[in-house]
Amino acid sequence: MRDWFDGPHGAARAERFTAEACGLTLDYAKNRITDETLALLFALAAQARVAERRDSMYAGEPVNVTEHRAALHIALRAYPEDGYRALGVPVGAQVAEVLAQMARFAEAVRSGAWTGFDGRAITDVVNIGIGGSDLGPRMVCRALATAQAGTHNTGPRMHFVANVDGSDLARTLSGLDAAATLVIVCSKTFTTLETMANARTARDWFLHQGVSRAGLARHFVAVSTNREAVAGFGIDPANMFPFWDWVGGRFSLWSAVGLSIAVAIGFDRFRQLLDGARAMDLHFASAPPPRNLPMILGLLDVWYRSFLGAGSRCVAPYCEPLELLPSFLQQLEMESNGKSVRLDGGALAADSAAVVWGTTGTNGQHAYFQMMHQGSQLVPVDFIATLAPVSDLPGHHTKLLANCFAQGEALLRGRSADEVRAEGVRDETLVPHLVFAGNRPSNTLLLQRLDPYHLGALLALCEHRTFVQGALWQINSFDQWGVELGKKLAAPIQQELEGTPAAAAHDASTAALIRRARAARATVPY
Repeated sequence: MRDWFDGPHGAARAERFTAEACGLTLDYAKNRITDETLALLFALAAQARVAERRDSMYAGEPVNVTEHRAALHIALRAYPEDGYRALGVPVGAQVAEVLAQMARFAEAVRSGAWTGFDGRAITDVVNIGIGGSDLGPRMVCRALATAQAGTHNTGPRMHFVANVDGSDLARTLSGLDAAATLVIVCSKTFTTLETMANARTARDWFLHQGVSRAGLARHFVAVSTNREAVAGFGIDPANMFPFWDWVGGRFSLWSAVGLSIAVAIGFDRFRQLLDGARAMDLHFASAPPPRNLPMILGLLDVWYRSFLGAGSRCVAPYCEPLELLPSFLQQLEMESNGKSVRLDGGALAADSAAVVWGTTGTNGQHAYFQMMHQGSQLVPVDFIATLAPVSDLPGHHTKLLANCFAQGEALLRGRSADEVRAEGVRDETLVPHLVFAGNRPSNTLLLQRLDPYHLGALLALCEHRTFVQGALWQINSFDQWGVELGKKLAAPIQQELEGTPAAAAHDASTAALIRRARAARATVPY
């Protein structure tokens, strides 16, 4: 790659391999591709009928073939006049109704009109969920918290609980005032083990803090599709915010699952988040492949994973508020595309779903970047940064961007033995240790600024990129059967840990672990 940038052709390459949309700029010139590579990848996309599959998704057809469902998360950020249908049924009016319900509730909480049982305003909101009911809202609230802080419209403090490990919930509730705390229980079925265990414990906590059972109605709301279970838990169904079976969990932050976001930043700014995503939806649907950001990124992902054997991809946001983005993308991509079976039931012939990992820069530079620069494995990198600073501390943003751009250049260029010697190194035994192979690929994705609109566009780009990967691999990106088996096996094991005789045989290792845990529980009950 280094040679491609030497001489007069470098500037042309940089311009040719840069694309823009929705306030985002993608520089993908530092990739192991030529014009021929791209042409072949676009031909692969045509052969895999990626555009046709995209159009089927936009049309609300049952692209989730194993569950016979549409995957119409694009309708969540649309306007009614956009006319989306799920399996032929118009959905715009339903979406608008729930958004209006969310707007009223968010305003009531933020203004103090919604109070706790004793009339005090809500100061803290705890979102209890897991997976898509946690990662998306948690990430967005964290990303936009800095921009929101200090304004006259600051909302209540936001907290997120996902892990069934009791220390997660205990730490969160510690120090909170029950009379000024609101809990959002976020579960599609209202049966998710971790979420309901945490919700029941939180309900007990309120009761122990002096809130009456009648008063709980002022402290719990639900995001769910199961009205009966919500009522059985003790939440007024009038305070249930619904969504639909065509909304997959990891694609759901735009729905009522994003209620915590609307409360945290205000509904007007939540609508801006949706508008940024909608703009990217329109771009993905209409831009020609050579200028289509999701298409380009999805093709590059498959190029590195299935053709060049890269087992992982690093995501390095040079923007501290985006620290949770890699975790969000882990679920989005690996739960969507961690499959080895094609749509037709046959075995996948190529490797799919690279491991997504990373942390914010510059922190990662002092941790795992050593491996990416001089290690033996190929790790493509996505650098993400904002042109406008998030913080107003002078001098910091320049240093941040300098490091971001320098890392991409270092991965590309490397350093030869001759260059090491030219820098004055005379000890030949040291030279090999100072050589960098270079030729390491990266993308640089720049946002104009970190605000709801541009964040919405970025996240929709990531969703569509994931869709392109799945379409190229000919897999269903919208189911997650691999999550189910462990959950199914956990229930009888839990009963055994609590003293019930085993209903089925286990492997020797698991049986021994159960015996050891039961013995420990007899000594220290839990």
